Amino acid sequence: MMVRAGQSSEKAALIYQHSPMDRQKEVAQGLDARVRAARKDAVSNHGDGRSASDNVPSGAPVVRHA
Repeated sequence: MMVRAGQSSEKAALIYQHSPMDRQKEVAQGLDARVRAARKDAVSNHGDGRSASDNVPSGAPVVRHA
């Protein structure tokens, strides 16, 4: 990763990889909003009681959330 970013030392890499807590919270909130919207969309598209995982092809891993 350092080569791609043009960084010559680990110290330089650490400086540019730093992420302020405010930005981490902003990213987490954005991800949360997208997940909630996708779940809401999945529920509205499967109003017959099926879950979104019912459309997963056989043999594919299924992750169910409580």
